[in-house]
Amino acid sequence: MLEQPFFGRRLKQLRTERGLSQAALAGDGMSTGYLSRLESGARKPTPRAVDHLAAQLGADVSVFDEEAVGDSLSQALAIAASLESDETLEALERALTADAGTDQDPPLRWQALWLVARWHRRHNRQERERDLLEELVALGERLGQPALRVRGLAQLARCLRARGEIGRAAEVAAAAHRLAREHALAVPDVAASLLALVSVESEAGRLADARTHADELTALTADRRDALWAEALWTGAAVRVRQGDPESAQTLLDQALAGFPSTGNLDLWTRLRVAAARLHTQKSPPELDTAERYLEQAESGLAFLGIPALEQDVTSLRAELAFHGGRFADARALLDRVRGAAPQMTYRNRVRLDILDGRLLIVEGEEQAGLDRMRALAEEAQASANIDLAADIWRLLAETLSGTRDRA
Repeated sequence: MLEQPFFGRRLKQLRTERGLSQAALAGDGMSTGYLSRLESGARKPTPRAVDHLAAQLGADVSVFDEEAVGDSLSQALAIAASLESDETLEALERALTADAGTDQDPPLRWQALWLVARWHRRHNRQERERDLLEELVALGERLGQPALRVRGLAQLARCLRARGEIGRAAEVAAAAHRLAREHALAVPDVAASLLALVSVESEAGRLADARTHADELTALTADRRDALWAEALWTGAAVRVRQGDPESAQTLLDQALAGFPSTGNLDLWTRLRVAAARLHTQKSPPELDTAERYLEQAESGLAFLGIPALEQDVTSLRAELAFHGGRFADARALLDRVRGAAPQMTYRNRVRLDILDGRLLIVEGEEQAGLDRMRALAEEAQASANIDLAADIWRLLAETLSGTRDRA
């Protein structure tokens, strides 16, 4: 129970969880210097010190028991796996923190990391998701299981892409795909690697490669009618949009919309409708009535999901619809609502928000400010290897200037 360095790590974790300074935890019965040496593992605690610290923490001395901490992780994982909620996953993350460095059960820890990372992904907390996935990938390497390695790498690549870290995302996604093929893994693992690879290649402007891999993905999943099949179609549609082929994209997306029920996965069902609304908004000219219909369907799903990031995506799309409809004051109000709530979006959707801000500045009469804003966004996208995004920004800037001058 009192072995170092576990005791020190556990002590520090309990102290920081409670928001206590070393001085507050030490109290009158212990020096902060001694407490610091305990936390660093430089001193072994005496039974008297353990009793004092447990009392200061308001806990039983069993909280320092290494075996009990391991049990805590397995119990928290069992609860979270059977009932995923914010509360159970928060508890699982606390158990992961307490278990850090104990190396008791690596496969158990891998599974817990996977669940908690997925939870952060649903809420678009990408920095925390990335940290968890980095550990998960390293743990997968240690375990030496190809399927676990591919799953971790594929998800890390998607997280990095969402953060705009395209260069590293491309390396990670390619490694996942290569590993999946080398070990002839099952369809879900090969598909996961392809989903990551296509999304990164699209973001980097490597559209020919993305189209080839997207076609491979849809062929691989053609016999299914599950979430993987729907996501493959959605991914293929996204590539075609970026290739300037919205009609072909709509054909694929319509298949997913018609064939994937809300009972299969309400989150994905809702996101498919957000994607459809965005597609119809991006057409030339924008098909605003159809986009509105899909947004209304998405909002019916949002009522049950409670995902702030997805709610912000829908509000942002509503702002775009208002802009296309010439309701610039409404567009500004909706945009300010999202920006005032600290956007929890992917890199690309955050940039879309900033693009809309730049376009609104131009039509509101602040042309130079809007020009500067959009120019900076395009240069930033190009510097981070988001070539097609940069091209899209320049195109939208030209359209906005032309429309403003036509109205004048």
